[in-house]
Amino acid sequence: MKADNSIRVGISIGDLNGIGCEVILKTFEDSRMLEFCTPVIFGSTKVINYQRKMLKMELAYNGIDAVNKAVEGKINVVNVWKETPNIEPGKETEEGGKYAFLSLKAAVEALKNDEIDVLVTAPINKHNIQSEEFNFPGHTDYLAKELEGEALMFMVTDTLKVGLLTDHVPVKDVSKKITAKLVETKVSKIYNSLVQDFKVRKPKIAVLGINPHTGDNGVIGKEDDEVLRPAITKINDTGKLVYGPYAADSFFGSGQHFNFDAILASYHDQGLIPFKTLSFGKGVNYTAGLSKVRTSPDHGTAFEIAGKGEANHKSFEEAVFTAITIFKNREEYKELTANPLKKLSRKTPDRN
Repeated sequence: MKADNSIRVGISIGDLNGIGCEVILKTFEDSRMLEFCTPVIFGSTKVINYQRKMLKMELAYNGIDAVNKAVEGKINVVNVWKETPNIEPGKETEEGGKYAFLSLKAAVEALKNDEIDVLVTAPINKHNIQSEEFNFPGHTDYLAKELEGEALMFMVTDTLKVGLLTDHVPVKDVSKKITAKLVETKVSKIYNSLVQDFKVRKPKIAVLGINPHTGDNGVIGKEDDEVLRPAITKINDTGKLVYGPYAADSFFGSGQHFNFDAILASYHDQGLIPFKTLSFGKGVNYTAGLSKVRTSPDHGTAFEIAGKGEANHKSFEEAVFTAITIFKNREEYKELTANPLKKLSRKTPDRN
């Protein structure tokens, strides 16, 4: 297994006019982070230097032209482009989207080629990044295509994990998208992730209903009875511990989420509103179900505070730690399944 500080964490810098560079630099301003990983930032030294000066930060970094020149124990910045972009903090610009994609594209290529071990993405603006090459509602769908897998948006903390049946889908289309096959696929992704990524031996998963009060026996909708319940029953027949559907309005407020290792919400806001209310600033967006590890903070570009030095970097820091931990857990899981009699003990990052 790799030594902690030899784990290469690839980082895409997100929208240049948002808080992406700020939370990245604040995270690695603490030199102790270099004990846990070797950061490889995909952007340019000109951009990083501009952001560093704007934020009045003292930070040493190593500019390189190729990932294989990254140096352990240093902050490495890959020069993906040579030109100097126009940075306008707080503004949504075409240029901001262009360079966000160039950074992401280079980082994903490095991930696919095993030049980096994990990927942590800073926030993009989903509007200005759109192009012929990026025609997706967000990172998750782009990564699913590039890594040829079925991705699951999985919002995680140490004590709360929420997956989504449908993610960036208009509310009017949610019920049409949810099928028994989709439920089975997403539950399988959550289950496998809990086992290999989070070391949960026998996961318990709750599924939230589609309609208010899970349809009230068909009075407010039939999808819960006709789609969710039969799908959950079928999954239970395979031996997995899956329960529901539960009425979403009272599920978190009553503390029922504490009884489960993960919750599968039917649509974006149903899962993310309670998740961010309970854990904002500490949560991590993890793309489960892929062959590679990708995490991101639980917030967006925050244009309203960009360039002011006010951004809280804790969620990005958590995204880095989570990516490292999942990478190590996966390595351990592979070794255990290959050698079931071998007992392994891996130290997780001590953040104190």
